Amino acid sequence: MKQRLALLGATGSIGKSCLTVVRHHPERFELVALGALGSRPEELLAAAREFRPRELAVVEPAAAAALRPHLPAGTRLSVGEEALVELAVHPDVDRLVAAIVGAAGLRPVHAALSAGKAVALANKESLVVAGRLLTGIAAASGAEIVPIDSEHAALHQALRAGPRDEVERLVLTASGGPFLRRDRATFATIRREEALRHPTWSMGEKITIDSATLVNKGLELIEARWLFGVPAERIDVVVHPQSIVHSLVEWRDGSWLAQLAPNDMIFPIQYALAFPERWANRFPRLEPAELGRLDFLPLDRAAFPAVDLARQALAAGDSAPAVLNAANEIAVHAFLAGEIPFPAIVDTIGDVLAGHRAAPVDGLDEALGWDAWGRREAARMLAGG
Repeated sequence: MKQRLALLGATGSIGKSCLTVVRHHPERFELVALGALGSRPEELLAAAREFRPRELAVVEPAAAAALRPHLPAGTRLSVGEEALVELAVHPDVDRLVAAIVGAAGLRPVHAALSAGKAVALANKESLVVAGRLLTGIAAASGAEIVPIDSEHAALHQALRAGPRDEVERLVLTASGGPFLRRDRATFATIRREEALRHPTWSMGEKITIDSATLVNKGLELIEARWLFGVPAERIDVVVHPQSIVHSLVEWRDGSWLAQLAPNDMIFPIQYALAFPERWANRFPRLEPAELGRLDFLPLDRAAFPAVDLARQALAAGDSAPAVLNAANEIAVHAFLAGEIPFPAIVDTIGDVLAGHRAAPVDGLDEALGWDAWGRREAARMLAGG
């Protein structure tokens, strides 16, 4: 029987890679629903014509107007944020692929887990904004969360080797981004195009900037804490410029397990969709003899303080990671628009967190409320210079 998928974020980098995996295994999948915010209607239309989903949803009304006259027969179009939620809980969907970037992806993930749907999670911000809430819902409903992020997919695989009480620590690898070896004194002169020039991964603009600041590694640390139930003090980050070792697990007997693969998202996506199986494929293979060397470096915490900010947010309480993520999204947008210098991204996050008193998050509205608060505070600070 084919696995029936809803793919949200279909036109982003993760969404496109997911479509590659679906295309590679036509006998295994039925793409029931496609969803997107709507910034690339032409690409969404091409996917709809190729895969002919029963359901299509976009948030932007203008995108819906552009799509509606050209959709294939049998595809129903719905519009608005609630339309994405409806796709996530569609009765004919077995698994949600959550690939919308940012806090916008939280509502569909919350709805899918509440309905007991399996979730292949690329939207790390969902667990950053509401980690305790979502993992609690998943435990209660029996819903399965399998991560798509390459680092978390690597940990997920390595952790299959033994019980959690034998784990000493988790180690996330970071490429270091484009500024790994750049003099910190010059960070204020970093230009937009430089920050978008990632050395090993091809990603969307927002996550590429997060990689340049290493905010992404802070978000991944928070996500790992909730995915795997390991406290933050037992999750570390090491810089690995080649991006071949995607993460490592140290066991209490001193043994290490690492997961290696080419730096292409098709591998963790197929893993998440196939779990607990492993499927044969014709994707490019990694040849260890051709690697030459693999380098590992300590994280420069002075140059890249975002990971420490993430630890502080986790320690403060539920709402603080939501505020961190919100402030980052506003600051990244401002940097991309040319309104602030590169170091101001992380500075803004720190300033917003410093003015926040953390509180428990016991429901979706509370999580979204703190997300909104963090956005307002970041915008206010940036407007005030």
